[in-house]
Amino acid sequence: MIKLKTKDDIQTMREGGQRHAEILRALAEMVTPGMSTLVLEEEALRLIKAHGDKPAHLNYTPAGALRPFPAVLCISVNDEIVHGIPNEPEKILNQGDIVAIDLSIEHNGLITDSAITVPVGAIDDESRRLLDVTKRALDAGIKAARPGKHIGDIGAAISRVVDESGFSLAEDLAGHGVGYELHEEPFVPNVGIFGEGEELVPGMVIAIEPMVNVGGPEIADTGDGYTIVTADGSRAAHFEHTVAITEEGNIVLTR
Repeated sequence: MIKLKTKDDIQTMREGGQRHAEILRALAEMVTPGMSTLVLEEEALRLIKAHGDKPAHLNYTPAGALRPFPAVLCISVNDEIVHGIPNEPEKILNQGDIVAIDLSIEHNGLITDSAITVPVGAIDDESRRLLDVTKRALDAGIKAARPGKHIGDIGAAISRVVDESGFSLAEDLAGHGVGYELHEEPFVPNVGIFGEGEELVPGMVIAIEPMVNVGGPEIADTGDGYTIVTADGSRAAHFEHTVAITEEGNIVLTR
């Protein structure tokens, strides 16, 4: 069941989303070759607590998981697509890596979800293009998320950008509703058909999150219960925003 948010809810999420964006920006600026992902993890927790908010990923147990998630951030490096664990064990970022930082925050009882992928020092041309394509795919999905449109319009817009690039969307990974819980209905796939799926109506709040692989779309588990990687070892990027559907259009709450 889709849980619509009130105008007051959306305003609260907008406040939390602005704090969210500030934290991600600060973490991105910290990323340098030779640093440990544990430093990002500890700084994220410090910044969240400094605002009086709570980390929504920490100790969250999604459906089907055998244990709670053990960290504040999901940090995924190179061929890790999503849900990388920064402190089991800590990872060292190397020159030329790309690193996805996925953060969720609970502000006054309401949750926002957002992710960015950033370079570690200088990166190669293919990796730069991967980041650009994934950001453009997210922008296309957000542009399609308007009242009266459909969930399928979002996926169709995202997949058009990615298909034209020659890269692949990671299979079986998608966006979701968010707000009262970290993962709510509706399911928001990154592929779709224009005009199909649930109608987008004012009060819906969704996390739109294309995950793009340089190589094929196939994914694999790593055995830690969370981290998902590209099956062929190619690099992947992940960008995400929490978006509220309004009568006028939409609001990107985490921008």
